[in-house]
Amino acid sequence: MNKITCNTLRSYVAFTKFQHKSYQVPNFLSVFKMSHVNHQKCYTKDAPEKKLFTPGPLSTSPTVRQAAFTEYGSRDVAFIEAIKTLRSKLVEIAEVSKDEFTCVPIQGSGTFAVEAVFQTAVPRQRGKVLILQNGAYGKRLAKICDVMSVPYQLESFSEDSKVDVSRIADILSKDKSFTMTSIVHCETSSGVINPVEDVGKVVKQIIPDCIFFVDAMSSFGAVPLDMVNGNIDFLVSSANKCLQGIPGFSYAIAKKSVLMNCNGNSRSLSLDLFDQYDNLEKTNQFRFTPPTHTMLAFLQAVKEFEEEGGVSGRGDRYKKNRTILREGMKDYGFEEFLDNSHEGYIITSYKYPQDPNWNFTTFYSKLNDRGYVIYPGKVLNADCFRIGSIGHIYPEDMKGLLTAIKQVLQEMNIKMK
Repeated sequence: MNKITCNTLRSYVAFTKFQHKSYQVPNFLSVFKMSHVNHQKCYTKDAPEKKLFTPGPLSTSPTVRQAAFTEYGSRDVAFIEAIKTLRSKLVEIAEVSKDEFTCVPIQGSGTFAVEAVFQTAVPRQRGKVLILQNGAYGKRLAKICDVMSVPYQLESFSEDSKVDVSRIADILSKDKSFTMTSIVHCETSSGVINPVEDVGKVVKQIIPDCIFFVDAMSSFGAVPLDMVNGNIDFLVSSANKCLQGIPGFSYAIAKKSVLMNCNGNSRSLSLDLFDQYDNLEKTNQFRFTPPTHTMLAFLQAVKEFEEEGGVSGRGDRYKKNRTILREGMKDYGFEEFLDNSHEGYIITSYKYPQDPNWNFTTFYSKLNDRGYVIYPGKVLNADCFRIGSIGHIYPEDMKGLLTAIKQVLQEMNIKMK
C-alpha cells in the first residue's frame, strides 16, 4: 500500500471515530478511488507544506484537513446531526447555559459574523452604536456601520494601550442613547487584550438595555472570557482561529432573550442572524448552501481541542509558543511594539530594525522560501511586522522559525544584538 493510501486510510479512521453515532459514513473505497485518481492532477500537488505564523488563516492539523474529504449533501440526515453537534459544542466552549445562549453559524469569514450582529441587533430606528477601537479591527467595526448607514460614535484609544474603562463610563453617563456598545477582545493588529469583562459591567450598570457586543475573533477558545460576568450579549469568532478549523464559516454566540427581540432589524437577508437562528431551530438546516466540508473539518478540530484540554490546554500551548518567540526575538535585538504590561499571547508585533539593510519584503520572502509564513504589520503609528503564536504550531515550530530568522538576518547582513 503506497504512502498516499496509508495517509488517507489514517485520516478516514480518525474521522469516523469522532463522528456522531447516527452519521452514515460513505463508502470509503469509492471515495478513495476517486480522490486517488484525481490526486495526480491536483492544483496543489507539488506545493510545499508551510507553517503559518499569522492571525489567519492558521495552520491546521492533517486530520482536520482530511476530515473535509467526506462529502454530504446539505439536507443529509448525517450533516443535519453535524450542525446540531457543532452548535451545541460551541455553546459548551463558551461555558454558558444552553437555556440562555445559542450558537448561530453563518457562512463566510469572521467579518461576516461581525456584520451580521450589527445587521441583526441594531434597530432600524433610533439605533446608535458606541464603538471602542484601539486598532485596525476596531476601525473595521466603524467601516461596517458606515456602509450600513448606522449611527455610531467611534471612541479611539492608543494602539499600544488597552481601552480605558473609566473613560468609557464617562461617555455612557453623558449619552444614554446608545443601543449597542462594541469592542474587540484581542486587537490582532497589535496583540492588545482589552478588559472586556470590566467594560461589560460598566455598560450594563449605566445603560442596562444597551447590547454589549464582543468581537472575540482571535481569542475565543484560547483566552478565558466569562460571557456572563462580562454581560456579553453577542460574541463572534471564526472556524479558522483558536479552534483551528479551516476557513469557511463564522458564528455568533448570542443571548437568546436579546436575539429574540431582533426580528425585523436586519437590512440584509443573508446576514440576518435572527432568521438564521429561527430556521436552524425549526429545521436544523441552513437557509442557504452551507459550507459542508468546512463544518465537518471543524468537528474534528473541536475533538482535538477537547483532547488538548480545552481553553486552558490550548492557551497553555500558545503561551509556551509566545515565550519561546519573545525570548528568541529579544536575543536577536528585535523590539516589541507593546511594552511588558501587556499579557497577550495570540500575536506579537515587532518594530522594524533600524538597520540600512533591512527590507521587510526580502525578510518575508526568504522566510517564506524556508516554509515559514509571517505577516505584515497593521498598526498605523509604527513600521511593524507580526508573528502569531496560534494555530497548529508547537514549541518546536517556534524554534524552527527562530533558526530560520537567524539565517535570514545573516544573509541580509543585518546586525543582531
